[in-house]
Parts: sequence; C-alpha cells; structure tokens
Amino acid sequence: MTETKNIDAIYLHIPFCDKKCEYCDFCTFVKMEREYQKYTDYLIKEIRMHPKYEYDTIYFGGGTPSLLTIEMLASIMGELKYKENSEITLELNPYDMSFEKLKQIRELGINRLSIGIQSFQDHVLKFIGRQHSGEEAIQVFKDARKAGFDNITIDLMFGIPNQSLDDLKKDLKKILEISPNNVSIYSLIWEEGTIFWSKLQKGILSEIDQDLEAEMYEEIIDFFEKNGYCQYEISNFARIYDKDVEVYKVKNFEDLKKLQKNAGKHNLKYWRNKEFVGVGMSAAGYFDGERHSNVRTFRKYYASIDKDEFPVDENSIEIVDKEEKIKLERMLGLRLIQEGIEYFEDERVEKLLKDGLIEKVKFEKGIDTRIRLTKKGMLLANNVFIEFV
Repeated sequence: MTETKNIDAIYLHIPFCDKKCEYCDFCTFVKMEREYQKYTDYLIKEIRMHPKYEYDTIYFGGGTPSLLTIEMLASIMGELKYKENSEITLELNPYDMSFEKLKQIRELGINRLSIGIQSFQDHVLKFIGRQHSGEEAIQVFKDARKAGFDNITIDLMFGIPNQSLDDLKKDLKKILEISPNNVSIYSLIWEEGTIFWSKLQKGILSEIDQDLEAEMYEEIIDFFEKNGYCQYEISNFARIYDKDVEVYKVKNFEDLKKLQKNAGKHNLKYWRNKEFVGVGMSAAGYFDGERHSNVRTFRKYYASIDKDEFPVDENSIEIVDKEEKIKLERMLGLRLIQEGIEYFEDERVEKLLKDGLIEKVKFEKGIDTRIRLTKKGMLLANNVFIEFV
C-alpha cells in the first residue's frame, strides 16, 4: 500500500476530548488520559508502516489534538518528513489552553492552528455543550498570535436550534475584531447517534426553519464579501490583504493565487481530489486507487498494528476507478467557488447553466473554460452535486 509517488499530505487523528459535544459524531473518547501515551506510540508505528513521504501539508485533527503533551506531539513530529514551507496544522479548543503551551506548540514547527470556536455567544456555546466562553475563545486567539502563529483559522457554526439571525450577526462582527486568516463556517448537521439526534427523535429539539437557515447563509456570504474575505469554498473564507484583487469571482489565475494565500492548503488537496495518507483510529486515507477509513476501536486498532497490518476497516474500502475519479473530481471541485472545474459538454451541465446554478468562465488566454457555482448555485449546492453522483 501507499506506493504512490506524489502523495504529499497526511492526516493524523487524535481521538481524545475533555467532553463530547452534543452535535459531534466524530470518533472521540472522553477522559482517557491513561491512553494518550500508548495511542501515541501506536500512531508512530502506523506512520512507520508507510513510505517516508515528504509532506507538503500535515494535519492533526480530532478530537482535540492539543490534549496530547508537548513531548507526545514532538515524538510524532519527529517521525514526519516535511518541507521547510510546509503547512502544519493542529486543531485545538479554547478550553484550558495556556499561552505557554501555545508557545511550545509553535516551537515544535506547527505553524497553523484551527481553533474550534463554533460561536462567540455564551448561551449558544452552553446549548451545544461547549466548555469555553466567547471571551476565552478571543483570548486564546490573541495568545496564539502573540505566541507566533500568523496563520490561524477558526471554526464557526450556524443553523443551530434557538440560534437567531442576530446571534449570527454578533458572531460575524467578532471576526472583524480578531481578523483570522481563514474562517470555516458550517451549518449544523444532525448526525445519527449524537445527543442532538436523540433529542430530535424525542421531540426535545427541532430543526431550524429552512428559510431562516438560507437567510443566515446569505448573511454570511454578504458579510465576508463586504469585509475583505474571499469565499473560495462553499463553507470557507480566506482573508484578502491585496486591495487590488476583487474579492468575489476572480477572473484570472494570478488573482486566484493571491486569494488562496490564506486558504487551508491541506483541505484544498481534498477538494482537488488529491491522494493523501490518513493515520490513527477512524482516519480516512486515499491512495493506490482506493478510499478507506481506519477501524474505530482501540482494541482493533492496536491489534492490527501488532500484526504489522494496516488498521483499515475492510467494510470502508471504495475502489476509485477512472470513472469514479472523474465523478469525485467534478463533485469535489465544484465546492471550490472561485476555480470550479474544467468545462465539459454534457446535458446535465447545460441544464445547470440554463437554470443559473453554474456559470462558465474563461480565466485567461490559453486556459480552458471552467464552470463554477453561481450565488444561486451555492444556496442550492446539493441540487448541483447530485447531478454528478
């Protein structure tokens, strides 16, 4: 496995949390400090099972990777070969994060943070089961800047039950106060098996009104467009520092490069359907013509590695042949609001063009015509994607 020569991205899953958020269905375990060292040791063993790739992007996700000690993170980093200018991201929660630990994380060579804030409104945070306050989130962000992180992305949510449009507007205003490089803002997804899902089934919670959710999304798009952020993916916005670049809908590849300076390089690889290594429990991987996920229990994960076998969940394997690869490239690529995908003749494409959900664009002389979502298409994105399934 992983004999592909051009792999330059790795995702590492750290499945530990202090508390399980009520909307979360990720593979996470709470209050498992006793497992941290053993898991780190096995994660390193799994890394060694792969060829020694030189990584352009490294992403520590979870869970809450910042719960590991500096020594554990250092031992993992020591196993990874990467370029001098590689993007190395660590996810963290604002809860219980000190300035001293942020400095130590930066000194390890980790140069990008993804801070899971979700909201700056305390009543919203309490409702979804977060442990931090809005003020704590802002303080951790400021501490991270002081610790030397000049590339920080924050995660926010909308479409939460009991969240008003005014709550969302207040969250957006806070963005201007701290000026993150990138903002990922997702609507709540009701995942089966979560506490929220259980409450929905019992009638304790109800889904937000669809018209209000659409109004929130339009508010988000308009806010970022007016305040110097480029929407480069359906749910992601990058800060623009070049005043000469038009923020919405670029017209050439040079402007596109400037717009993507603050975009998440690692996630761009996903949306461009590039292959990558995934290590750790439940981690997804994509190489050698297949997509898969790792097993989701400590017992199975440790047992596979003890046998020198990749800890892949056999039921998760999907073969990606030439036809499937094209489908994935089109579906994922259309999420990229600015660059889109190469135009191809097809009755589905013509219908979407006629309905005003996508548009044709020719960036510059000698470059193929491309198609990308319109604003209307962003609001009805699932209707577009389903055409390419």
